[in-house]
Formats: sequence, C-alpha cells, structure tokens
Amino acid sequence: MPSHHDLISKRTLPLFAALLVTAAPALAEAPLPKHITPKAEAAIGRGLKYLARTQGRDGAWRNQGRYGRYPVAMSALAGTALLMDGNTTTQGRYAPNIDRTTKYLLDSTTPTGLISRGQEDSRPMYGHGFSMLYLSQLLGMSEDAERDQHIKRMLNRGIDLTARAQSRLGGWIYQPTSGGDEGSVTITQVQALRSCRNAGLAVSKDVIDDAMGYLELSMNSDGGIAYRANNRGPSRPAITAAAVCCWFNAGEYDNPLAKRALAFAKDNVHVGAQGGHWYYAHLYLAQALYLEGGEDWDDYFPRMRDRLLRMQSEDGSWPDTTVGTVYGTSLALIVLQLPYNQLPIMQR
Repeated sequence: MPSHHDLISKRTLPLFAALLVTAAPALAEAPLPKHITPKAEAAIGRGLKYLARTQGRDGAWRNQGRYGRYPVAMSALAGTALLMDGNTTTQGRYAPNIDRTTKYLLDSTTPTGLISRGQEDSRPMYGHGFSMLYLSQLLGMSEDAERDQHIKRMLNRGIDLTARAQSRLGGWIYQPTSGGDEGSVTITQVQALRSCRNAGLAVSKDVIDDAMGYLELSMNSDGGIAYRANNRGPSRPAITAAAVCCWFNAGEYDNPLAKRALAFAKDNVHVGAQGGHWYYAHLYLAQALYLEGGEDWDDYFPRMRDRLLRMQSEDGSWPDTTVGTVYGTSLALIVLQLPYNQLPIMQR
C-alpha cells in the first residue's frame, strides 16, 4: 500500500509542474530598469561572461594596452563591474570570481598601505584608488565577519597611504612618493575616500577638503578642469566629467563649480566621438548624469547604450587599444549597469 507521502507526491507533482510552467513567463517578464532593453541585458550578460572566463587563477586580469600594464587597476574595475551584477563573495552567479578578486586585491596590499604589485603595476595610484573603491563597496556584503575585518584593516592602511601621498596643493599623481599632482589620479583618490567614508571608515575631512580645493584650483574660465592645477593647459573633458562625480558623491548637486563643470562636460564629451580617453570620459559622465537624473540622462543613456551595443565584439568584450580589452569591457559594463542602481557610490 502506498504511503501518505507517496500519495501526496503523486497527486501534487503534476500540479506543481503546471504551476511552474504557468509562472515561468511571469518570471521571465519581470520589468527591466528604465532604458534597459532585452538586447542590452543580453549584451551585459555576454560581457560579464567574458570577464569571468578571462580572470586568472590568482584572481587578477592582466590584459595590456599601449599605456602599460595595470593588473591591480584592471582587477578592481572588472570586480566592480561584477559587483554591479549583484554578486558578493558568497552570493550570485559570479561569487567565485568576486571572492578571487577580493583575495587578489587584499594580497596586493604592501607594508606601506599601497595596493600594488610593484614593478608589474604601471602608475600604481590608479590601482590603489580603484581597489579602495571596490573593497569599500564590497564591505558588509561578504557575509563573513573575519573577511570584513580584514577588508577594514587593509582599507584603513590604504586611507593612511593616500593621506600621506597628498601633494602640497591637495592632489595626487601616479606614484605615492613623488609629491606631485594631476587631475585624473586626484579624482580616483577622492572617489575612493568618499566610498570609504560612506562605508563607515574614518577619513580626514581636511584631506577631502584639500582635494576638492585642488579641483577648484584646476578649473579654467570655461568651466573645464585642466590636467594640473599649477601648470594649467586646456580644459580636459574627461577629467572634467570625472570631477563632477566628486561633487555629486558629496551631495553637492547645487555647487556652482559642479554645475559649470557639468555644463562643460555635456558640451565636450560626445557619444559619437572616440579617442584615447573615450571610455574614461563616459565612465564618469554617465555617473554624473545618472546621479543628476532628468531629461539629460534620458537623452544620453539610450544613445550611449546603443553605441556600446554596436561596439561589442562577438566574444562579449569591448575593444580598447589604449589600456586593453579588460578595461574597455569593464567600463562599458559599469556604464550599462548604472540603471540597476546596485552600488551605493553610484546610487541616486
């Protein structure tokens, strides 16, 4: 005689199967974020798969372009793109990749606090800043108290290193001991410090204030940001777009300097153009416009989305000859995933 359990199973399994079949279309038709089309979602999926399969066993990405090798910076940027898919070190389809990335970056912290692989890293302050941004965004998502404490220790050492490396004028440059400064590295450090502070870590207000003062010193009369504060040349559209994010990350949407810089960036960073800093410029212009919201974002993102979809290679990557394919792919994915509103530093 069949058991009560057997009877229930035989009677309910067909019903459960029917319910699953009925529910499947509803699950598949879950609404996508505004401006994310099915084609865009598929392109994002192919890009993420490309990053996952090109990661090294040690957790690093070592793709190289004309500007040198940046394994720490590339690993942090690729990891950030994977974080934006909703992954953590223990949850999500790319959790193993996030876990390896995190271990690689933590293992890259030197006795000075600099997150770098020494001679393998060109211009290590980029990698240092992008790594602090990645680790501080991950903090609290690892579901591992011991791992979180390790991240906090490394971030505190990194914050101290950044503070020591700040120039007299308030900026930073490629090497932590040179005493110099320039705009793009300065912005990388400011955003990293903001992210660390938002994660609950102690960051000196004076350090951030001096850095924002550096951006003000670097502003030209047209509202654009020059490459260096003490030797101004023409305004740089890419650096200007990045500077806007520094003001917006601080909640200073109405700051007159931010408004002037954003106006310059809107006029000079174009979706259709493509030069050596095209990905970098749109990494930050997209963030600024997303944080601002409104008609400018609604006009910009569909055009940028469609441009990126046309540029994607068959293997899921985005080509870039200046820094490398991992760079192009990571930045394209960060831009495309902004509407998912996953990372605190990039949330409205």
